[in-house]
Amino acid sequence: MVGDFKADPAFDAGSVVVCDWPLCEVRLQDDARFPWLILIPRRPGLHELEELTPSERAALMDEIVRAGDLVRALGEAAGRPVQKLNVGALGNVTAQLHAHVVGRRHDDGLWPDPVWGRGAALPYGANGLQAAVSRLRLLAREVPAK
Repeated sequence: MVGDFKADPAFDAGSVVVCDWPLCEVRLQDDARFPWLILIPRRPGLHELEELTPSERAALMDEIVRAGDLVRALGEAAGRPVQKLNVGALGNVTAQLHAHVVGRRHDDGLWPDPVWGRGAALPYGANGLQAAVSRLRLLAREVPAK
């Protein structure tokens, strides 16, 4: 089934692929305001959590926790340690099942409001994006599933 998987093209407009984990494609949101990963289960046609098997739901939760570790590492590398992780599976704009893992700080420009649909994204820029993706790819190999 993974062979039929394709991420919705809308994801390409604001994020880049970092790597594949056992269940999800891991993407970095191109918004330097926040360390932010998107996890997309690599199963075709998914829209809702209940469409995953019980074991896939457990795997998604494990990968969300693992992504949280990477988000925290991104925040540390930027000199802005994460104080709170926000996790959401909205799907109002892009219906394909996906989860956001976003690092927040009390002094970020949107605190305490949600990040979705608030303010313009601040792209990393080509060099910054490549550096963040490279860092994440290295860390993704080092950060085991818990």
